[in-house]
Amino acid sequence: MTEQAVGRPNQLFRNLNAKIAAIPLILTALVVFVGGTLWTVLYSFTDSKLLPRLNFVGLEQYERLWATPRWLVAVENLAVYGALSLVFQLTIGFLLAVLLDQKIRFEDAFRTILLYPFALSFIVTGLVWQWILNPDLGVQHVVRALGWESFTFDPLYNSEIVIYGVLIAGLWQGTGLVMCLMLAGLRGIDEDIWKAARIDGIPTWRTYIFIVIPMMRPVLITTVVIIASGIVKVYDLVVAQTSGGPGISSEVPAKYVYEYMFRAQNLGQGFAASTMMLVTVVIVIVPWAYLEFGRSKR
Repeated sequence: MTEQAVGRPNQLFRNLNAKIAAIPLILTALVVFVGGTLWTVLYSFTDSKLLPRLNFVGLEQYERLWATPRWLVAVENLAVYGALSLVFQLTIGFLLAVLLDQKIRFEDAFRTILLYPFALSFIVTGLVWQWILNPDLGVQHVVRALGWESFTFDPLYNSEIVIYGVLIAGLWQGTGLVMCLMLAGLRGIDEDIWKAARIDGIPTWRTYIFIVIPMMRPVLITTVVIIASGIVKVYDLVVAQTSGGPGISSEVPAKYVYEYMFRAQNLGQGFAASTMMLVTVVIVIVPWAYLEFGRSKR
């Protein structure tokens, strides 16, 4: 028997206690997450109403889903909110991290203040920004009280721009976390790189764009995944600020799923919508997994 064959059983039983302790967690993940996901996808092809039942109707639920104006509005809102949220959170978070990376005074205080909104629940954030954006109480009222009587700022009451009012609250809460992630990435850059760039006369902005940002690739990818996962499941902000209104103008997929599964008592339609949300998550996760593990393996 070769030494390699002898070594394999030893590796199998290495850290045996830790592996045994992980079994309940693995079983829970398989049953709850994987099993629940497969169960949802399976019943999305049925005509389940109040209770799930295995009466298959093929793609009928999906055809109804994509023919429903409410779902189309929800998808459009998610696309607008998601694209702008991703761009602005990355940009603002990175710029704030760059500023804090300059070893400014009271850095700890500024970092705490910027990260504080992330500690609040989305419901609290939504309610706060509902008051701030209320034309009778918030920004519009204050500006008009200062003399600008014609000033108008009521995004939550305008169906054309209501999603941007939700976006403001989302940016206020999420940008602090992005800033901290970016700051951690910047602090991981070797100081010798900055010295070499200064000696070579490379402008600071070029150093950031062509040297620092490519070196922060793992941090950037992780940050994008975190932001994207929050975008797909956005629900609390919308419920707290607008409840999907005016009308259905601020509807989002997560709220659509909730409404059909628990209020309209149409489980099949809710399962179909949640499956489409799952597809969105897979579209985000698969490229990330490929970039993270595929390239490192090669």
